[in-house]
Amino acid sequence: MRRAALALLAVSVLAACSAGPSTRPVIAVRGEDGGQADQSTLAGPQPVPPLDEYKKDSLAWAPCNEQMKDRLGADAPQGDFSYECARMTAVLDPPGRPGRGTIGIALMRVGTGTSPLVVVSDPGGEPGTVKAARLAATLPKEILSTYTLIGVDRRGTGRSDGLSCVPQPTRAQLVEYDPVSTEQSNLVVAAGEASQECVLDLEGRLTAFDSWRASADLERLRDYLGVDRLNAIGLGEGSRVITTYAQRYPNRIGRTVLDGAPDPTLDQVGVLESRAVAAEATLDAFARDCKIRNCALTSPREDVQALLTQLRTTRVRGEYVDLTPGSALNAVAAGLADRSRWPALTDALVKARGGDGSGLFAMLDPIVNDLDENPPRFDAGLVIGCNDTATRIPPDRVKALSTDWQTKYAMFGALFARQLLHCNPFPPPKAEKLDALKSAPPIVVLSTANDPLTPAPGTEHTAQRLPGSALIGWQGSGHGALGLSGCATTAVRDYLVDAKVPSNGTVCPP
Repeated sequence: MRRAALALLAVSVLAACSAGPSTRPVIAVRGEDGGQADQSTLAGPQPVPPLDEYKKDSLAWAPCNEQMKDRLGADAPQGDFSYECARMTAVLDPPGRPGRGTIGIALMRVGTGTSPLVVVSDPGGEPGTVKAARLAATLPKEILSTYTLIGVDRRGTGRSDGLSCVPQPTRAQLVEYDPVSTEQSNLVVAAGEASQECVLDLEGRLTAFDSWRASADLERLRDYLGVDRLNAIGLGEGSRVITTYAQRYPNRIGRTVLDGAPDPTLDQVGVLESRAVAAEATLDAFARDCKIRNCALTSPREDVQALLTQLRTTRVRGEYVDLTPGSALNAVAAGLADRSRWPALTDALVKARGGDGSGLFAMLDPIVNDLDENPPRFDAGLVIGCNDTATRIPPDRVKALSTDWQTKYAMFGALFARQLLHCNPFPPPKAEKLDALKSAPPIVVLSTANDPLTPAPGTEHTAQRLPGSALIGWQGSGHGALGLSGCATTAVRDYLVDAKVPSNGTVCPP
């Protein structure tokens, strides 16, 4: 009876929230002009924008070293870094109540420079404040003396009213599901329960968590900082927020770097298939690296497949989620995306073959558990991801795609195909009308050859749509090149600090 009641309530709430995001100008705050520019006045190539000093007293910054160390966990960056945190109030702006409500946006700054450089990351990855703190430890010192890095927990992530609306047992079901199973009805039910609970928990705010509104949060932040243009780094799906910002506020674009970007030419079916292709290629790259390191895995692909067969007979019990073929694949995918954790992934797979799931559980914990004062990443990735795409695929077609992709992409095809079911119960958003950029300052775009989250072809398509962009292709593996490729990082340093734009089509060795 409770489930039936939930379903009825979900239907009624979804009906009330089904209207898509508004296309009206952003609410004017603190005297801003809305940032809307007539692009007819912007024509031809633009120079690299000058750097502005920002108002350090406009936000209530306070030391937060201990808080950040707790959030960074055991692998906190080494070095003498001083972190300060602040909280900014933004307009919630849900579609059902445009311009109403507020949301708190968590900020963290590190560095001594007088110009701000905002960092936005993936909704399903580390919150922007945490990611910026890690990034600071890998960037050239000249960047941190020229800029102050400002990490933003985009709305719905981290401490920006982080989403945690999916019940733990339901979250476990979605992660544990064996993607090659012939029966998917339990996955359909779990996806429905996740949607219903999020509707009940968030009520009319559900559809306010998306990249469109996150871009308006950046415009409010720019105004708070007191600068004419926003300098920014978009990491992975965070690049979608930055490119949306550029289209909405073209006269506010500062020095901008996109490190991996989602493909603007594909619907969600195409996006997930491209991720399956990239995940297979990244697994092969991991295997080659494993051989060079003389690691303990004889054949990583065969070892993973053997582990999945083993888990189909005997799952390994865990505190928040069990180790099953589905959760093991999700853990492997997470490990492949983080190049620095490839040795740890090797050790985790060896242990798992022996019945010890601790290594793979460590990779799953941030996804499914409230860890180190950070909410589970799964929920924000689900809600924001579903609000950012209008693709809704019937279960029968998903089942057919799973079979097809399993044949084409043996390890990860079915896993990514089944993810198409996750968004089905969520109300599809109304597409925003955005004009293509006709002119912009140079934007540096980094692609990674084997990036399982934002595959290189999609990043290249993004660069093609940005006038004056400079594409740098790193022939490496993992999610993102900044801080991992010395060649790409140096090019970004020269651009951000010295306004030296790299040659478009630059290739960096692995």
